[in-house]
Amino acid sequence: MELITHYINIFLHLDHYLSSIIQQYGFWTHLILFCIIFCETGLVVTPFLPGDSLLFATGTFAARGELELTVVLALLSVAAIAGDTINYWFGFLAGPKMLERKKIRWVKKEYLDRTHQFYEKYGGKTIILARFIPIIRTFAPFVAGIGTMAYPRFLLYNIMGGTFWVVAMTLLGFFFGNIPIVKENFSFVIVVIIVISILPAVIEAFRQRRQAH
Repeated sequence: MELITHYINIFLHLDHYLSSIIQQYGFWTHLILFCIIFCETGLVVTPFLPGDSLLFATGTFAARGELELTVVLALLSVAAIAGDTINYWFGFLAGPKMLERKKIRWVKKEYLDRTHQFYEKYGGKTIILARFIPIIRTFAPFVAGIGTMAYPRFLLYNIMGGTFWVVAMTLLGFFFGNIPIVKENFSFVIVVIIVISILPAVIEAFRQRRQAH
């Protein structure tokens, strides 16, 4: 419970935490941000790390001159693309063996077949849109790997989606994060970003549940 409370506190006060990190590590903060984005997108065990909200906060501090915007955009785009790439290959190489040993009970063979067909038909849209949905963006490349989605196609949409996600969310913070009303209600804005991010997944889950009944 304390761990959950700690992470919630980090999410709600990203501006304070990021400010402290910048003061302590200076330019090396860019590398810390790289690691967080890489882990959030590349490791299936860390979907709880901040993504959208962290990029927004990063853009806000870049507008203040405390971070280099061009470095942030380039470095974090690489982190997002590299993270999904690692996630894909982990699913591709280890996923089938994990499935055979029943170490991922939430994935059935029939689901993998459907996933493969779905990604072959809607792969690009899925990989790109998943970038803006917490949790789902962490598992989408993993499932794509398990479903053996063609890698060249995955890589193309991975680059498009990763770059667009980082640039869009960071520039959103860059241009709007320091507006007085946003700056004074930063925690509330972060909550709104998180809610908007997870809303599509909640709506889709509710819709499927209603259809099932």
